[in-house]
Amino acid sequence: MDISTQRRIASDVLDCGIDRVWIDPENLDKVKFAITKDDIRALIKDGIIVKKQKKGISSGRAKKLKEQKRKGKRKGQGSRKGAKGARTPKKRKWINTIRPLRCMLKELREEESIEVSSYRKLYRMAKGGAFRSKNHMKLYMEDHDLLK
Repeated sequence: MDISTQRRIASDVLDCGIDRVWIDPENLDKVKFAITKDDIRALIKDGIIVKKQKKGISSGRAKKLKEQKRKGKRKGQGSRKGAKGARTPKKRKWINTIRPLRCMLKELREEESIEVSSYRKLYRMAKGGAFRSKNHMKLYMEDHDLLK
C-alpha cells in the first residue's frame, strides 16, 4: 500500500520533514483514501498521523567532560594544544614569583628581621631573578646570615 503522497502532504501540513511523519499502521486504509490537505488535517486531528519529536544531540558526555576538567583531570601532555608560554604566559609566571618575594621582603623589613641595606640587596637580587621561590630566598638569607 503506497502512501508516499499522503506522507508528503502530511509533512507539508505539519511543517516538518517526511521522515518525521508517523502514520498509524492499523489505519492505513483510511490514510490511503485521504487525498486532500483537509483529509490529512482530519487524520492529524484524529491522531492517525502524528509529527515525531526532533532528534536532539545529547550534551551529557560534554557535561561529564567539563566536570572532569573542572576537577583538574584530562590536562596531561596529550591534551595540551598551546605552547607552554601560551597556556600560562611568561609574564604571569614572573608576576606569580615576584609578588610573594617582594611581599615577604617588605614584611621582614617592617619586623626589622633584616637591615635596610640587606633588604635593598635582596630586592635587587629578586628583581634579577636570583630566587625561584620564597623558600629559596629564605635559604639564601640563612646561608649568608642576613636574618637577625
